[in-house]
Amino acid sequence: MATLDPTPSEYRAQHLRDLLAQEDIAELGVRVELRGQAVMVWGAVSSPGCRETVLRMAAEALDPLVWHHDLTVVSARPPDRGEDLR
Repeated sequence: MATLDPTPSEYRAQHLRDLLAQEDIAELGVRVELRGQAVMVWGAVSSPGCRETVLRMAAEALDPLVWHHDLTVVSARPPDRGEDLR
């Protein structure tokens, strides 16, 4: 029979928050919240690569907890073409 890690969900969620603030990516637009028995990781990231990094970090930090994500890639660059208003 497998034993569950005794670390509470709150500690794992806070650990992920700390990692996100301290690592090279510093994705401060990402929120980590407890929702019932699961953890929700959501918010905006600056690139697809950062999104993948956040997902990897979450998987490592939150294992074996149930967690979900809703991460949006937001670009701060100007559009590369005009908007079609027709």
